[in-house]
Amino acid sequence: MCRHLGWLGRPRSLAELTLEPPHGLLVQSYAPRRQRHGLLNADGWGAGFFDGSVPRRWRSAAPLWGDTSFASVAPALSSGCVVAAVRSATVGMPIEASAAAPFTDGRWLLSHNGVVNTAVLPTCAGAESVCDSAILAATIFERGMASLGDVITQIGAADPRARLNILAANGSRMLATTWGDTLSMLHSAEGVVLASEPYDDDPRWVDIPDRHLVDAHDGEVSVTPLEGSR
Repeated sequence: MCRHLGWLGRPRSLAELTLEPPHGLLVQSYAPRRQRHGLLNADGWGAGFFDGSVPRRWRSAAPLWGDTSFASVAPALSSGCVVAAVRSATVGMPIEASAAAPFTDGRWLLSHNGVVNTAVLPTCAGAESVCDSAILAATIFERGMASLGDVITQIGAADPRARLNILAANGSRMLATTWGDTLSMLHSAEGVVLASEPYDDDPRWVDIPDRHLVDAHDGEVSVTPLEGSR
């Protein structure tokens, strides 16, 4: 399992989003509050952001809490669209930087919080790693983000034990799914945060129901059931 976070709105620093909140990704890497599977997220981390229309990434196979280089630079990196994650590797999957989210196709940044049997996924030449999340990301990119909901419901039907929480953004739009794990949203005049769990105790956080699709763009957010959610 993993914990991930996405931001779409006014420019904010990576430190403000990931390191400084009292229950942000830094704390979630060693003491998550809502994680249902696993106790630590120590198998790597990644932070992606958009520089104009270009996605940039910083990924590591080491725990986030030990990366002093990122801590020193994160306050200086700001963006209006961010996707970041801390990783707890699926058993048997490699622990390497290329297996850490966010993954990219050059246009989107994507994180997967969950697990899926790779036997139900097609072979994708563009996968960044042999881990389940990387192959799933490549599958979604290949099918196109417009069909994200269909891809998730089809894979969920093929692997009933899969957990398929996806978080993706392209600089102006953010998409997310809930399928087997938690997701919360904080929507304000400044923008939208989607996160595996709230990074503070702000009462405006709301929980997204399971098996739903979230679509945020132009200051608006829609939350709709995925097919087969009943």
